[in-house]
Amino acid sequence: MSPAAARAGGPLLLGVRHHGPGSARAVRAALEQARPEAVLIEGPPEGDALLPLAAEEGMRPPVALLAHAADDPGRAAFWPLAGFSPEWVAVRWAQQHDVPVRFIDLPAAHSLAADGDRQEGGESDAVRLDPLAVLAETAGYDDPERWWEDVVEHRGATGVREDVLGAFEALGEAMGALREAYGDGGHHRDLVREAYMRQRMRAARREFGDAYAVVCGAWHVPALKARTTVAADRALLSGLPKIKVETTWVPWTHRRLARAGGYGAGITSPGWYAHLFTARDRPVERWLTKVAGLLREEDRQVSSAHVIEAVRLADILAAMRGRPLPGLTETLEAVRAVMCDGSDIPLALIEDRLVVGDVLGEVPDGAPVVPLQRDLTRQQRTLRLKAEAQERELELDLRKDTDTAKSLLLHRLRLLGIGWGLPAASRSGTGTFRETWRLRWEPELSVRIAEAGIWGTTVLGAATAKAEADAAGAEELGEVTALAEQCLLAGLAQALPAVLRALADRAALDSDVARLAKALPALARSLRYGDVRGTDATALAVVAAGLAERICVALPSACTAGLDADAAAEMRAHVDGVHGAVGLLADADEGLRDRWSAVLTTLAGRDTVPGLLRGRAARLLLDDGRLPAAETARLMGLALSPASSPADAAGWIEGFAGGSSGGGTLLVHDDRLLGLIDTWLVGVPERAFTDVLPLLRRTFGAYEPGVKRTLGELVRRGPGVPAAATPASSAPEGFAPELDPVRADAVVGLVRMLLAPA
Repeated sequence: MSPAAARAGGPLLLGVRHHGPGSARAVRAALEQARPEAVLIEGPPEGDALLPLAAEEGMRPPVALLAHAADDPGRAAFWPLAGFSPEWVAVRWAQQHDVPVRFIDLPAAHSLAADGDRQEGGESDAVRLDPLAVLAETAGYDDPERWWEDVVEHRGATGVREDVLGAFEALGEAMGALREAYGDGGHHRDLVREAYMRQRMRAARREFGDAYAVVCGAWHVPALKARTTVAADRALLSGLPKIKVETTWVPWTHRRLARAGGYGAGITSPGWYAHLFTARDRPVERWLTKVAGLLREEDRQVSSAHVIEAVRLADILAAMRGRPLPGLTETLEAVRAVMCDGSDIPLALIEDRLVVGDVLGEVPDGAPVVPLQRDLTRQQRTLRLKAEAQERELELDLRKDTDTAKSLLLHRLRLLGIGWGLPAASRSGTGTFRETWRLRWEPELSVRIAEAGIWGTTVLGAATAKAEADAAGAEELGEVTALAEQCLLAGLAQALPAVLRALADRAALDSDVARLAKALPALARSLRYGDVRGTDATALAVVAAGLAERICVALPSACTAGLDADAAAEMRAHVDGVHGAVGLLADADEGLRDRWSAVLTTLAGRDTVPGLLRGRAARLLLDDGRLPAAETARLMGLALSPASSPADAAGWIEGFAGGSSGGGTLLVHDDRLLGLIDTWLVGVPERAFTDVLPLLRRTFGAYEPGVKRTLGELVRRGPGVPAAATPASSAPEGFAPELDPVRADAVVGLVRMLLAPA
């Protein structure tokens, strides 16, 4: 078909599936055949000024046009484009042939304004028609993806020119039948969009005649062919809300192109589609070779023979199902049977790494960005922190200047709500000088950066301003203490005075001891971070000390018998937190440790305090060496005496020996305490035992298996019976009347290695 013949019936309308490799190949072939003088593409016209960047060397799809409200960056929309997207192919073809290319969809200035005025996810969204699903069902397919692969991806451009335009004509006719049957199919906003597209087409006709091509979703083709009046289209467009928008290119990922990524791109296998677009011959063989390579990287035994057999099986499955070529379904079934031994575990890895993939696009430096993004990019390059779509772990040693700078940057970004990195537990050891982060760059972080741009033009300046604003707006003491900790982690020395003023003000007004106790641990941790990072935290230490003094005064009266079980459990957590905080603060104020021990002594000996808290106080004093063993036994004897209710006694045991505090080990090594518990336990009345059993099971069930086994041996022997009075064969392994010096000396070297500085 000659170019003149292609334009005889009007402009060339190329209806496509967004992000379809078969459509992309067909669009390229159709443009080569028709040679239009201009190309119009479905997309926001605000992106026209950015189209020249698509031809620059630094542009590598997948990328997306980002448009956001100038005064509200959180109101944003993306138009993603992959290398196999028909729209991207059309843009590049036009640029390579020096042909004008323009976007013709409804401007983002209107669509974003409308998004702000309506409720997303309404009932209308639930009844929107999926054109491909209807056509697939009509053709007898139960899977729209499989139908599209058979009719387009596997039967697309065959090299015969007449078939290229004929395929677009056939798809347009099918969509026309659907529009006649279903109208707008629940896509109510499409009527407005199509009216605007027709207006842009009229403008192109005045400039180029009918010598232009339109690349748009196949669903829109019948509406763009329809003969409507200018007045009717203007009526649809009149009164549309409008806002000022800014646009740019941002990197995108294959994972975000997938339907599960949240942006409705409409494809579940972008990695597979990218392969189909780039593999011009033997796509199945090349794909299964990629799969074999991935499995080999994971130390699975996969040979060339496996690839050959998988190709054969995929071909057989396709033939049995009447498919022109094996699709993704057939190839994955062949991989599971031949390369994965029927297991879905390695298959899940293939689906994640290859079927979806973590390809991250790039945009050139000339793309417009907010100043904050420019500063972040500069720091990323300086620190060699590359943005990657695949999650990776980053181990930092804060004794190194470069690692400290990386930590400060990541903490500042977190404070700004830019979650590029998330803190994780370190696998290489503990200590305040180590940090582990999990990094993954997500496309929507570009929106978060634009939003954070209101706070400043640099990451440091923006984080400082945000921290000061958060401190002024905080309503609870805990929010301010957490913010103080963030400021020290992020090295925001200029924000600390404002945060500390807010902290002192909230602490002075707050009389709830629970909130005070909840706030203190964060302050104590902050002081420790200040030591490691070289931050001056003197003022913070003063506030923390004052907070600790108020807790010491108010805590005994707050721990009364009026607390129910839930409130007592919550207060126990606060007591543990304050105890740990006092340990960190006591280095600067040794008297604080004595005052806190006096508070614990009061709690441990006061009958009006719930048993859970009395038991916990006794255990903390014992661990600190401030409660003699004889006094501990006396307190336990009182708590487990017949005068105490079984529930209160069980609570005392839970506070003393429960959780992860090493209570089981203590009972193993102290026969007297174990004997007291055993005597009380066997004397609990049957009816009361049923009530306290859940609490006891929670207490003793948390012990390590070895500890529980040893306790069982001790109870079988009989608590309180000296080890020397029992036969050596019946004593638990590792226990004897006296210390074995040889066995004790054997661990000295290991202990020294563990305690040696890194």
